[in-house]
Amino acid sequence: MTLTLGARYMLLSTLLFAFMNVCVKMLPHLPPLEIILFRSLMSVGLSYAMLRALRIRPWGTNHFFLIARGATGAISLILYFFTLQKMPLATAVTIQYLAPIFTAILGIFIVREKVQPWQWLFFLLSFLGVLVVEGVDTRVDLLYVGLGVVSALFAGFSYNSIRRLKGKEDPLVVVFYFPMVALPIAAVYCLFQWVQPQGWDWLWLLLTGLFTQGAQLAMTKAYQAEKLSSVANLNYIGIVYAVGLGLLLFGETFHAVSYLGMVLVLVGVVLNTWYTSRQAKAVLVAPTEEVVA
Repeated sequence: MTLTLGARYMLLSTLLFAFMNVCVKMLPHLPPLEIILFRSLMSVGLSYAMLRALRIRPWGTNHFFLIARGATGAISLILYFFTLQKMPLATAVTIQYLAPIFTAILGIFIVREKVQPWQWLFFLLSFLGVLVVEGVDTRVDLLYVGLGVVSALFAGFSYNSIRRLKGKEDPLVVVFYFPMVALPIAAVYCLFQWVQPQGWDWLWLLLTGLFTQGAQLAMTKAYQAEKLSSVANLNYIGIVYAVGLGLLLFGETFHAVSYLGMVLVLVGVVLNTWYTSRQAKAVLVAPTEEVVA
């Protein structure tokens, strides 16, 4: 199975986000908004420098969707960082992976992209996997599960805003707006709830910013290169990273049934990727066949 350009970008983004998750998990004593403050400062600086070097106008022209991407992304990120600190790594990541389903459903109304009947079946399979994982993990409070679901919903809105900006804004401009919106929100919070980072905290904060910048850029290029339903599901591959890194670095283990649920999620991913790739090839071949006929 040959991966499309969008799929390759999404796989890179997923790997970098996995490393970012580990960095956040290493900072349970810092408020999530404080981590976001440092991350946003780095991302704004790096994005602006890259935009100036490439001589790209940083402010863009489609301000509504740029700000919408930043605002919904910021809300999603705040809730996600909170769940990362309160749950096992793989569990928090699994709940966040409801986002591709919300992305595809919202995409029907926001960007007018049709989801094929077979894709709904693949999404359902992945969703059932999420339910299996959550159903057997008794360490998770229902409140945190709810916050994780809301985070995934806002991520769906954010990804659709990215798609609406396809061909209208450079990916770097889209990436730039996310920390620009998140920065003042985090700064106001930190004025009243500041916790001084110590020792290794500074390294984890630095790596959080670097991994985030690379992941955001790769993800933005993925969503602008392919249909939402074609690449969104690839986010689920991060479950593999989360399980491995959680076990290796934090000693997190799961009930056997939880692993079965994760397998169901991955099967849904593989089937959806195969199906969308096949559909894309069919569209390219069809005009040629008409000419020959």
